[in-house]
Amino acid sequence: MSLLRLPRAAPALRRSYATAAASVAEASGVKVAGIENGSRSGTTTVTVAVKAGARYETTPGVAHVLKNFAFKSTASGSALRTARETELYGGLLSAGLSREHLFLTAEFLRGDEAHFLSLLASVLSSTQFLAHEYSELVLPTVQGDALAAAADPVTAALDAAHAVAFRRGLGNSLFAAEHTPVSLDAVKSYAQAAFAKSNIAVLGQGISTEALAAAVESAFGAGSPSAASSLSTTASTYYGGEARLPLDTHANPAAQPTLVIAYGQAGAATPELQVLANVLGGESALKWAPGQTLLSLAASKTPGASARAVLTPYSDASLLSVVVQAPTNEAVRAVATDVAAAIKAAASGVKEEQLKSAVAKAKFTQATALETTGSLVAAATPALFAGSIPASNASFSALDGVSSSAVSKAAQALFSAKPTVVAAGNTHVLPYADELGL
Repeated sequence: MSLLRLPRAAPALRRSYATAAASVAEASGVKVAGIENGSRSGTTTVTVAVKAGARYETTPGVAHVLKNFAFKSTASGSALRTARETELYGGLLSAGLSREHLFLTAEFLRGDEAHFLSLLASVLSSTQFLAHEYSELVLPTVQGDALAAAADPVTAALDAAHAVAFRRGLGNSLFAAEHTPVSLDAVKSYAQAAFAKSNIAVLGQGISTEALAAAVESAFGAGSPSAASSLSTTASTYYGGEARLPLDTHANPAAQPTLVIAYGQAGAATPELQVLANVLGGESALKWAPGQTLLSLAASKTPGASARAVLTPYSDASLLSVVVQAPTNEAVRAVATDVAAAIKAAASGVKEEQLKSAVAKAKFTQATALETTGSLVAAATPALFAGSIPASNASFSALDGVSSSAVSKAAQALFSAKPTVVAAGNTHVLPYADELGL
């Protein structure tokens, strides 16, 4: 969800990080952590993470609109000036939104951190929220994002699954909707509440914590932005239920019918849940060969079908989703029957060979998640707000300690709850939860 992308590829983080923890400091009331990529890296990436994701919204869709106001006119200059100066520095700016955080990212040549930290600070402290930018630039982008999400059955189904699973808070949509318009005054109020130092953390790659802290201290300074936030959210509760999303595949031939089966729980994702997600699996290790995990085998019976497990962890909850797709609605229904059987099989027992493979895959997933900007930010931000970023292999021992009986027990507890089932396609054909025995 980039707002301004100037043509240069995002740098990948080197594997050397996978063995070292990052130190966390505090500068101008903001938590700061820098991760050095090694002397061969000539670029730096800085991300300002704000606890202003969709779950904190005071008005439906306001977080989405605020994300798209990033890098517009500030007290330091217009959006055009920001773009031109970024081009002169050879940099790249982007903004992103999750259910818990708003992300503002600057990528640039090493040594230019003073300029780009000042730019990021100005976005937080002095965005002008001009009416003409709102109507001419922000709203069209917001509407385009929403239309693209609605046209993608996986995005639409997962967004609906969160609403069914958690209702409010984590159930809030990532996208603003036409039937719930967001006023400019609502965006201003949300920004004022969100852009507070208590709500902000800064993560850098290709820069030391000391150098980043010095740049943050200079850029943020006293009173820029304010010290305290007034945003709050309720503790997450999992409910479960069903939603049906009609999908016209004739108007959009690239969109495949989709079924999402999800289960949630309170609390952060445990090692057992991480292993369970990989026991279910669905992604083959070889592109042109079927995988051997439970979901891979379930999908392999139907040509063109796929089924994969997606574990989405949050600060106070977790959602384990299985995404099923196939060329036709009838095929999705057939695959979903086998997927339901695979879910029950995981709860009834996990073989040692399955456990060994799943633990290794969970370790690999954790290690590789720290190698690119987006995945590193998503993985490290919660730890940064908590005050420490452990080494990427710190949790390997916990994964090694997971037993097959513990995974089966976790599966039984998770799958005993009411399922969340979202069908996107021909809702007259796609199955309901009880038709799958869930």
